[in-house]
Formats: sequence, C-alpha cells, structure tokens
Amino acid sequence: MSAWTRTRVAPVLTHHTLDGAPLYDERFDEVLSFHMPGLAAVRRGAFAWHIDEHGLPAYAARFARTFGFYEGLAAVDAGEYWHFVTPDGETASPDTFAWCGNYQDARAPVRDNLGRYFHLDPTGTPAYHQRWRYAGDFYHGVAVVQDDRGRSTHIDRYGQLLHARWFDDLDTFHKGHARARDRDGWCHVDRRGDPIYARRFATVEPFYNGQARVERHDGALEILDERGNTLHTLRPPQRDEFHTLSADMVGIWRTATIAAAVTLDVPAALPSDIATLARRRDLPAAQARRLLRALGELRLVDERAGVWHLTARGRYLHPDHPETLADAALAYQGPLLDRWRTLPEVLRSPHLKPPDIFATVAADSSRIMPHHRMQQSYARHDYAAVVAAIDVPAGARILDAGGGTGTLACLLLDRTPDATAVVLERPEVAALIPQRSRLSAVPADLFAPWPVRGELVVLARVLHDWDDHDARTILHHARQALVPGGHLVIVELVLDDQAFGGSLCDLHLAVACGGRERTLAEWTALLESTGFTAPRHDPIAGIPQILTAVPT
Repeated sequence: MSAWTRTRVAPVLTHHTLDGAPLYDERFDEVLSFHMPGLAAVRRGAFAWHIDEHGLPAYAARFARTFGFYEGLAAVDAGEYWHFVTPDGETASPDTFAWCGNYQDARAPVRDNLGRYFHLDPTGTPAYHQRWRYAGDFYHGVAVVQDDRGRSTHIDRYGQLLHARWFDDLDTFHKGHARARDRDGWCHVDRRGDPIYARRFATVEPFYNGQARVERHDGALEILDERGNTLHTLRPPQRDEFHTLSADMVGIWRTATIAAAVTLDVPAALPSDIATLARRRDLPAAQARRLLRALGELRLVDERAGVWHLTARGRYLHPDHPETLADAALAYQGPLLDRWRTLPEVLRSPHLKPPDIFATVAADSSRIMPHHRMQQSYARHDYAAVVAAIDVPAGARILDAGGGTGTLACLLLDRTPDATAVVLERPEVAALIPQRSRLSAVPADLFAPWPVRGELVVLARVLHDWDDHDARTILHHARQALVPGGHLVIVELVLDDQAFGGSLCDLHLAVACGGRERTLAEWTALLESTGFTAPRHDPIAGIPQILTAVPT
C-alpha cells in the first residue's frame, strides 16, 4: 500500500502527516487530501498546484486554485476560467468554463459563461443537450438539477428525468431514498419521486439502517422509520403548542394592527421619530409608540437611534410601492373578513353560493379602484416568473380573459413584441386598463360567447373563483374562442394530494366567491369534460402554476 493512502491533513492544514509525523519538509498555506494517483492539491500565496507524497510538484504549471483528482481528472481555477487537468498538469480538453465540479460516476457538473449548468462525460463532451439553473454531482447514476423556475428534480446520466416530480429542494438518493422539500416541509421520497409517508418536517437526515433523525416543525427531534412512524423521541417540542394554537386563533390581531397602520397612514410617514409621527398623524405619542411596537413585533418596522423605519416587509404597506398591499390590508380587515364569518354555514351547505363579489365591488364606486389595485399588486409580484414559462406563438393574438387591469397581458407583450393582446373584462374594469400599443380592452361577460378569437387564451386566477359548473361554462367559451391550432393556458395554484399547502386559500375562495382550489387530477377532469386534452403541468417557483391544454 502506498504511503499516501494512509496520510492525513495536519490540523494546521499546511502539510500532510503519516502516523502522526510530517510526510515531507515543505509547508504550504493550504493542502487538501491525497487522491489517486497519489497527488494532493496545495496552495502557497497566489499559486496552486499538485504535489506527490514527497512534497514535490507533480508538474510545472501553476493555477489560482486546484482541487483533488477524481476519476483521473482534477478541476482547476486558472484565474480567468476553469478547466480539468490530467495528473501531469496538461489540459484534459480544450473547453473552458466559469466553474467545474468533480467527476463522479463518469460525469462532472460544470457552469458555462452564461451561468448554465450541465454535465460532461470523461472526454469533456456534454452528456446531454439540456441546460439547467443548477446541477449537482452524480451519485449511483442520479443527479439533482434545478430548472429556471427554481424547482428541482432527478436526472439519469443521459439527462433524462428519473420521474415527473418537482420539489422546492431536493437531495441525491441515499440507500434508496432522497430528502425532498415541498410547500409543507421536508420528507423522504423513493426513486419514483413519491413521498414514502405523509408527514412533513422542518429538517430530515438521510436514512441509516432503516431509521432517520428528523426535526418536527415544533422543534422536537425524533427517530423515524421508513413508514413515517416515530420510534424514539430525542428532544421534546421546543414550542408550546397550546400557545401556538392560541396565537393562530388571534391572527385577527395581526390583521387589525396592519389595517390600523394603513388606515392611519403610518407607513407613508416613516422614517420618523415618535413625536413627529404623532404630530403628523394626530395621535397621542404614547398610542403611536404602542402601534409602532406592535408593528415591530410583526417585523414591519424597526427602530434605530430613536427613528422608526419600515423593514423590507413593511415597505409593501407604503401606498406608493409598486406592489403595495395597503389595499389588501383594508380588504382583509373589512369586506373579506365579513365573508370569513360565514365559513361554518358555507361548510354545512357547500352548494350555497355567497353574493357575487365582483358584482358587489362593481356596485360600490369606492371599492373598485382599491380592489383592482390589490389584484394588480399580486399580479405584478407573482407573474414575472409566469410569463417566462408561457408559450406565445409568433404573431399571436392573446386573449387574457378576466385579466383585471391588464398586468399579465402587458408582461406578455413586453416579452413577445410581435403579439397583440385583448383583455376581456367587466365594463367597469375594462375602463381601468391603460392605453398602450398592441393592447386593447373589450368589455365582455365570460359566461356568454366571447366577442373575439385568438391563438392563445389565458385564464389567470379566474377559474378558481368559480365552482365546477361555472368553470366549465367559462372553459366552453374559451374553447370556442380559440382559432384552429390555438391553445389554452391556465395560471392557478395546483393543490398537492400529498401536502396541505393552499388549503386555507381553498377555504378563502369558498367564503369569498364560492370557488375552490383544485388538484392536478381535478384540473384534468375539468378540462377533459369541456373538450380539452389533459393539461401539461409546468411547475414554477412561487404559488401560481401553469397548465397548458389544447382542444381535443
């Protein structure tokens, strides 16, 4: 056995040791472990290279940084670019990169100068055509990759998807299971991408001999078996569930505090000291302080040297913020809260429809602008990721049905300069849509035949406002409005059968407008019943997801 196989990096990181004694006389600023064929990466000052077990340079070349040899090649940072070298310091292939990982399973992840990740085979040739936002090491023939929407999945050595599941975060497989995080937390999944149990946790570790250490959302630590059963409790809950439930029950305190701050126009007065704020807003100074302290508990403001400032979160309450939630704060404390009080009755009588919220808003001139500013803020915040994933045919006419004040339509036009867009909306909303080239507003009733046709129909957060009967009516008219060869895009939250995320939104729709959130299976059934194909689901980062379908 060669001596280098038994070496250790000295605790001071400047050299290697063998049986506790220095392996050689040289000292470096940093050394890494020895790897086959008996070479170790070292650095001294601005230069890095590899040495043999005698501490001697393996070659004459010098680099900015060097790393260990894996499968006969080492990644090196040459200063302006990265590449791989052979044990004699020669460049392994002519291509260079912005970063290189290490070879494992005959694949190495690299990042090109455009910031795209992919894998190389041992010859330095890309192993597949796809490019990713991120790509990790291969382990037993599987690697984790992340797409442009921030979602992660598994691929095989040839770039093919191992399964159809996408997650918020993901790990490689260890003994048949991989750690995965969805909207509700961490779990373990099998090679089909399916969770092996229903529970979710704050953190999970890989399974070891059939057991895994996990942390619950309440801070308790457990040992878990592969069915999700608790075998052993390592630490009791760190959060008192009695008081946690109590805090959830008084969530109205948060809603009312935020709404009071907006009503008193406090966000627009900050930064300010308490005396100045009290004078500007006609408040007793002691009461202004009480409100600011409550906003501080909600992490909406902070105080520095006697001056109170909005935090990054709090700035969304400023009326001039382009994505202001000031209108939403008043709606959730006022008309929408009134509808939530009907939840028990709605649950007892699922076919009982609440008053038409859109007609109610339209009948009250004081609510029209605030309501649609609120909708516009959510659209501006959520739809930036959406437009990049929507396929708009060249020269297409886009029908943005129920498109509000046209935020999504404008974003799509900015991305596709040869397209035109028509927003179909209620008359009072169509009047609010800004004038711009290639965009028109057409007053329309989505429950009657539509007056225009197009190559692309977009229904963004429209169908969830309606029960299945009404949603089918809208989809029927959408199908009739598509020209031959056109397609439909639905932008909605998609409920996960194996997670709870979005369930409160589902109840909100029940009380606010009689609508509902739906699972992918429910969306599929709805579309197929109205003459569309089963939808293609394109998960993206954030709440709204994209479903694409064409007429059968």
